[in-house]
Amino acid sequence: MHDERRRIEERVERVHTQRIKPAIYAATVPFEVEAWQAPGEPVPFEEAAAAPYTPFATGTPWGPPWGTTWFRMRGRVPAEWAGRRVEAVIDLGFVSDWPGNQAEGLVHLADGRPLKAVNPLNQYVPIGNPAEGGEDVHYLVEAASNPDILADGFAHPTPLGDIRTAGDQPLYTFRRADLAVLDEEVWHLDLDLAVLRELMVHLGEHEPRRHEILHALDRAMDTLDLDDVSGSASAVREVLAPVLARPAHASAHTISGVGHAHIDSAWLWPIRETKRKTSRTFSNVTSLADEYEEFVFACSQAQQYEWVRDNYPQVWARIQESVKKGQWAPVGGMWVEADGNLPGGEALARQLIHGKRFFIEHFGVETKGVWLPDSFGYTAAYPQLAKLAGNEWFLTQKISWNQTNKFPHHTFWWEGIDGTRIFTHFPPVDTYNACFSGEEMDRAVRNYQEKGGGTRSLAPFGWGDGGGGPTREIMERARRLADLEGSPKVVVEHPDAFFAKARAEYEDAPVWNGELYLELHRATYTSQARTKQGNRRSEHLLREAELWATTAALHAPGYTYPYERLDRLWKTVLLHQFHDILPGSSIAWVHREAEAEYARVARELEELTGEAVAALGGGGARVFNTSPFDRAEVVRTPEGTPAYVTVPANGSAPLEATEPERPVTVSGRVLDNGLVRVEIAEDGTLSSVFDLRADREVLAGAGNLLRLHTDLPNYWDAWDIDKHYRNRYRELRETESVTVVEDGPLLGSVRVTRAFGKGSTITQTITLRAGSPRIDFATEIDWHEAEKILKAGFPVDIRAPHSSAEIQFGHVQRPTHTNTTWEAARFEVSGHRWVHLAEPGYGVAVVNDSTYGHDVTRTVREDGGTTTRVSLSLVRAPRIPDPEADQGMHRFTYALLPGASIEDAVAEGYALNLPLRVADAAGAPEPVVSVDGDGVTVEAVKLADDRSGDVVVRLYESRGGRAEGVLRTGFPLAGAQITDLLERPLETVGTDGGVPVSLRPFQVLTLRLRRGAEG
Repeated sequence: MHDERRRIEERVERVHTQRIKPAIYAATVPFEVEAWQAPGEPVPFEEAAAAPYTPFATGTPWGPPWGTTWFRMRGRVPAEWAGRRVEAVIDLGFVSDWPGNQAEGLVHLADGRPLKAVNPLNQYVPIGNPAEGGEDVHYLVEAASNPDILADGFAHPTPLGDIRTAGDQPLYTFRRADLAVLDEEVWHLDLDLAVLRELMVHLGEHEPRRHEILHALDRAMDTLDLDDVSGSASAVREVLAPVLARPAHASAHTISGVGHAHIDSAWLWPIRETKRKTSRTFSNVTSLADEYEEFVFACSQAQQYEWVRDNYPQVWARIQESVKKGQWAPVGGMWVEADGNLPGGEALARQLIHGKRFFIEHFGVETKGVWLPDSFGYTAAYPQLAKLAGNEWFLTQKISWNQTNKFPHHTFWWEGIDGTRIFTHFPPVDTYNACFSGEEMDRAVRNYQEKGGGTRSLAPFGWGDGGGGPTREIMERARRLADLEGSPKVVVEHPDAFFAKARAEYEDAPVWNGELYLELHRATYTSQARTKQGNRRSEHLLREAELWATTAALHAPGYTYPYERLDRLWKTVLLHQFHDILPGSSIAWVHREAEAEYARVARELEELTGEAVAALGGGGARVFNTSPFDRAEVVRTPEGTPAYVTVPANGSAPLEATEPERPVTVSGRVLDNGLVRVEIAEDGTLSSVFDLRADREVLAGAGNLLRLHTDLPNYWDAWDIDKHYRNRYRELRETESVTVVEDGPLLGSVRVTRAFGKGSTITQTITLRAGSPRIDFATEIDWHEAEKILKAGFPVDIRAPHSSAEIQFGHVQRPTHTNTTWEAARFEVSGHRWVHLAEPGYGVAVVNDSTYGHDVTRTVREDGGTTTRVSLSLVRAPRIPDPEADQGMHRFTYALLPGASIEDAVAEGYALNLPLRVADAAGAPEPVVSVDGDGVTVEAVKLADDRSGDVVVRLYESRGGRAEGVLRTGFPLAGAQITDLLERPLETVGTDGGVPVSLRPFQVLTLRLRRGAEG
């Protein structure tokens, strides 16, 4: 047989594209269109409906960046269309196939009911099937003219990311608003051809099935009447029917299709636009559910549901009905799809608590899995927290983006730092926006790593990132692929059903231990430093407010615990942990608003804490310690003078100054407190840090050496830091001044100022306190660089085989060598409040109050000793998507802690992030809880969410070993229960003399304490 593949394939492509697709709509008549440009921010439907409209013609430019234009459309279905499928077809001037980052519209009926959205891949609105003919159609379309930030593939900075800089020129040209007849037979033929063509080209040339399809397509083209596509479509479909009816092989891979619409809660658009995106996408989804009874849509992020409930009650009612019918599946059980590395431990717990509770309360559904496809790596604390919240499975996809190493599994057990395992799946289709294309189906089967063990995978389908969701065309593809030779089988089903089947067939799946590190997007640990600092500060202020509000509720008559305010503030912080806000990868508008929100949150939390402390009654200055560790340190009095005080963990003490055993002496640029001696060089770096207790030098080079690196990644500026940044840098050794500003006996401080680059300045106050080996670097940076990263390095004379970095409820160890590509790929890593380096018998920690990114390297010196260098990433200057990212003032503190154990690092991490508070208060209430036993660390103290008055305490083992202890209360204790994260009882425990606590390494334990009557 002659090889005629090229002729046939080219023939089919041309006829399909140029003749069949244009014939999908058989007849059209235009709407009469009028327009009204809303001034400023979006307006409610009622205001838009009453606005003055003016005639508007097709082909007219419209829509300034971030504007809203309302279009009034009126038309009449021709009488001769009766009995046919009639639709409105609206093209706002769409500029690409991506529905989420450009013009979008929500179509309303004249009475205000949201009907359906229109976007590039979903331009129709159903009117009648069959239509009556002669009926009037009246729509009001709310059209958002969001700029296409991705228009140039992120190649150049753009001012379009903020309404303040975007300008007012129209972005789009209105193309079409028609009433149209859908020729259903031609539409189905289009889909038949698309599925077969794509299947064919992804089959091997040696496969008989490929040639069978090829010749069937050739015969189909012979059958088509090019002058009457509509009239011959049925005959063409009959020719194709046999090849579409051939069943899949018995061993064919099974893909569980789950409808999805990934909607970033903010990214290349502000939060206010996401609120509208949810209404548009969810309107489409509920409309699609009416057309396809097998349709199942998985939707995460309780925050987005709440927006729809509050702003679009009619859409909310449709969602509730879809949930009842089983076509809508709440999933994920988190408030938002948060970043997987940066939220603190308690914040990550609250993400799960608030999300799970929302779905239980509003739908009666307890979600079973964590749905987190698009975050930039995943903390090893996740398995335990997920299971403690009642979850059974975990889903993500992002690790497929790895730059260096291909992850070896798609279905596996993920083991966390405490030993908890959760059943986990990465869809081998490698996208959370699948459309069941031939290329995707082929990739899913080729990629699937579990061949021979498992037989199925999951594919989230539907347009996403900015929403859009599944379409009828995708559903039709799924129907054709349900049982088709040469393709995997596709079944649309609930993700719980997929995970149950996958686990049942593959219970002995392999185990992956530890973090899921994404070998990409490493700069998200550093970009938009003020956003990250706002999150860190908010997390600790929330801890503080809850502790002292609980103290006041227990001891201050008449004080009322602020449940509603704390709930609202927690949800604000949780929202901003979304995986494009906290990582610093959003447009300028998003981060400008985030900084303002964090400032508001801080003010209100300071107010709440002040109210709680004041409720304890006035009577003299007291010092309040929110840390879970006893503290003896220097604090500033209300008059501004330093005082050395001792305060119990989670408690308070009178502001009574005592003399420390070892005061600070200052001699020139040498600070000494009897524990460590710090020598500051003329260039402002540390030339020596000598540990007097251990009689050893800590440094193996200049300490706190600031390096300004060139930082231009290959792509994704705000997201990525590529390894070549290390090759070019400037050491900042020039100083404007090095000045002693505190000369003892409680504080010794030297201030160093530098100027560099494009007008940037750094002022650092290096401080040693009486009684503490910790050396603080209080830092102010006025930053005006571009495409740079600033790092602060500490080369220490320690041969550390690994570094330890704090994560949520524990820490992870990472090798300091680069024996393998997996280790070499971890050239920039994340941590929370501290990084620890140690050799047997000695350790050093670097502690911070707002920094997450760092790197650790190791070299051997000529003298045979080893230098291990830890460098904190302080601030970056990416220009895309925010051209002014990180510009301006930054204030933060980091510290060097010589002679530190892991326990010391934990304690100082809390201390630096939870400064002692001095306030006027009477009495000396005992701490709400105290713990006897090393390693048992209190993370949260609050009143139970059910308002029973019970006290809830969250503990964890913080050193990485077993811990035994007794928790004691500062109030009468009537009973205690171990609970899950949602405060639901799991086990009753004894309370004789306190609550006994026994923890495995890094175990998290939630206790619910019932109060007894006062004596």
